[in-house]
Amino acid sequence: MKAEKVLIVGLVWPEPVSSAAGTRMLQLVHTFLDAGYEVVFASAASKSPYSYPLVELGVREESIVLNDASFDRFIAQENPAMVLFDRFMVEEQYGWRVSQQCPDALKILDTEDLHFLRQARQQQVKKGGELDLYTDTAKRELAAILRCDLSLLISELEIALLTQQFRIDPSILYYLPFLEEQITASEEASWLPFEERKDFVFIGNFLHEPNWHAVQRLKSEVWPLLRKLVPTANLHIYGAYASQKVLQLHNPKERFFIIGRAEDARATVGKYRVLVAPLAFGAGVKGKFIDAMQTGTPAVTTSIGAEAMRQDLPWNGAVVDDMVEFAEAAARIYGDGTTDYGSYGKLIINSFYTKEVFAKEFIAKLRLLAANLKVHRQHNFIGQVMQHHTMQSTKYMSLWIDEKNNNK
Repeated sequence: MKAEKVLIVGLVWPEPVSSAAGTRMLQLVHTFLDAGYEVVFASAASKSPYSYPLVELGVREESIVLNDASFDRFIAQENPAMVLFDRFMVEEQYGWRVSQQCPDALKILDTEDLHFLRQARQQQVKKGGELDLYTDTAKRELAAILRCDLSLLISELEIALLTQQFRIDPSILYYLPFLEEQITASEEASWLPFEERKDFVFIGNFLHEPNWHAVQRLKSEVWPLLRKLVPTANLHIYGAYASQKVLQLHNPKERFFIIGRAEDARATVGKYRVLVAPLAFGAGVKGKFIDAMQTGTPAVTTSIGAEAMRQDLPWNGAVVDDMVEFAEAAARIYGDGTTDYGSYGKLIINSFYTKEVFAKEFIAKLRLLAANLKVHRQHNFIGQVMQHHTMQSTKYMSLWIDEKNNNK
């Protein structure tokens, strides 16, 4: 029997060594492959030297063209059982074409995080005042969620926001966190002991604005205090795509080092004594803290940083929003060789991020939806209304661009 096909339309080619988003996408690919699906990954983006070689997993890679009728022919020929869109912008660009050519394909949106929530928090930090969620980005992202049969959320807080504040039907939302291997006793025993670790670390992709802002806070607010409290320690900043504005913060005299890309984020974080990440805004769940937990590294962050990650369990470090207290907590944990912060992280991972449980339930959910797609779509009839009306402007703009390009 021929395997059912899943087409993933990527905003970019996944780079798990560069970002948590890349790691998340690779986890989804593995989940589909493990369940016996044929996986095709398509993107209009250019590959980088750090793009993951999906073909080595048995995934077929296809380059597609944005705003071009060639995608219609491509999707019709592929005729996938499911199409997964990598973030709402991709659904805007290709969703109507999928519905037009393959109306029976199950449409899934992987939100990564709620972009409108992250952007609203960023604007609040920048301008002050009340948090304004009712933006044009929110309208676009919510419309994409409504048009899809199922949207994947990595944060239960974001599901609560969508269902309670925006009245999105829970039947089209699905909680799927990072899919992690359980931390075993043998893996815990392999962690570098406290005495062999040194220095502070921050890690994060610099194309992601919350990371850049956090590094600026480290430079101007936290590190001037922290380096006085721990005068023997250095702060090492890792991250992919560090621009000149990032590199110019490098200052060996202040023991503030911009290192650049980490080839293996988890192995890198596992060498340090404390991860510091004073995030002022953001959304979703942060991969840097998953890496810290998986390597027994204590983490000091903010309420935004730890959001939706631990429920009532103790954090593997400290959660502090005042930057003076942040520096004091980081210094205290740096010198604390007795508290087993690693065990706290292990408990969080093993309680809330177990791949075996979540992956199996996710695949079962997809198969149930596929078997009852007509009824599911009737229940979410507003999604069909959105598909019929609100996508017309996007559709005809795309067709106009296509026609314009053909007449050059």
